[in-house]
This record gives sequence, C-alpha cells and structure tokens, in this order.
Amino acid sequence: MGLYNERILPYLIDLSMAGAGLGQYRRQVLAEVSGEVLEIGFGTGLNLPYYPDWVEQIVTVDPSPGVHRLAQKRIDASPITVTHRMVSGEALPMADGTFDSVVSTFTLCSIPQIEQALAEIYRVLKPGGRFFFVEHGLSDEPDIQRWQNRLTPLQKRIAGGCHLNRAMGQLIGQQFDQVEIEAAYANTLPKVAGYFYTGVATRR
Repeated sequence: MGLYNERILPYLIDLSMAGAGLGQYRRQVLAEVSGEVLEIGFGTGLNLPYYPDWVEQIVTVDPSPGVHRLAQKRIDASPITVTHRMVSGEALPMADGTFDSVVSTFTLCSIPQIEQALAEIYRVLKPGGRFFFVEHGLSDEPDIQRWQNRLTPLQKRIAGGCHLNRAMGQLIGQQFDQVEIEAAYANTLPKVAGYFYTGVATRR
C-alpha cells in the first residue's frame, strides 16, 4: 500500500476532486476567509484558485509527500504565498490562537483521529476565529446510511482512509461553540458519497 498511497492515489485524488462541480463548493466555503489562514489537508492544492483576492499567504498542512509533489505546480502558478508543513492535522505544531481562519475541504473524512484534529483546529484559532469547511459524510436517509456503513471499509482501503459515514455536523458541533451548517446532496454525485456538510464554526 506504500507505493499505491504515495505514487498512484495522489493522481486519482487529483483527478476525482478537480471537477467544476466541486469547484462551486470550494468557492462558496472560501468566500469569507480572511486574516491569518491555515488550510488542513492541502492535498494537491485544488483550493488555491478559489481563495479571495485579499488572501496573499496561507499556511498549509498535509502528511503526504505524494500529494505535495503534485501541489507544487499549483503553488508555483498561484499569487498566494504557501508555507507548507508535512504534518498531520491531529498534531499541529502551531501555537494556540495563531489563526483567524482555518479551512478544511473534503479532508476530515480521511483523518484517523477526527476528534483530535477538530480539537487542534479549535486550539490554533484565535478567539472569534472561524473554521470554514465543506465535507462529505453520513446521510440523513437510513437506507443510504446502511450502504455508507457497508462500503466504508472498502472505501478506506482504496481512498486513503476516507470514511463515507462520519456524522460531520455532530462531530464539529461537539467541539465548537457556534456552528452554522447546511447539509444536502450534491447534484452530480451518488448519494452514498455525495451528502455534503458546508458551513462555518466559530471559536468562542
């Protein structure tokens, strides 16, 4: 799985996540990002074209060297200065209260210890700082939930640890004081993988 995860999976992720349909979600969630910005799970840099013009620099983290190799071309072509750290979202090396905005797009599904990652996001936000996210997760339909639970073990193996069945709204709500969230199916994806949670969570 080492060769697959480092050499093959990054290309598959880039191809599957680069469509215009997902781009509209990226644009929506990034529209109000400001100040000192941290992006969790930077991946291949697909968010870079969607940041507002006033964002001139960001700090990013991702533990995979494979995806960062692909991201470098987008970094070189972007006007945004990117400071990248190859670390996990579960153990951020930044001090408490460092960032005004933290961004996560289609990332929390794959972090093994999601509760720890959310606690770290909360920790590094300044008081009043905001966590901007769009994530796929557990449907509100029992029939779809059953398929998500059945398919998640396979999905984790072939998609870098991705879970189809995480209740993102509940998980984020357990950590943050204030959460504004919308949940609905994406029009262009199968229901089992296309139940999206989009929103903003604010640190007290």
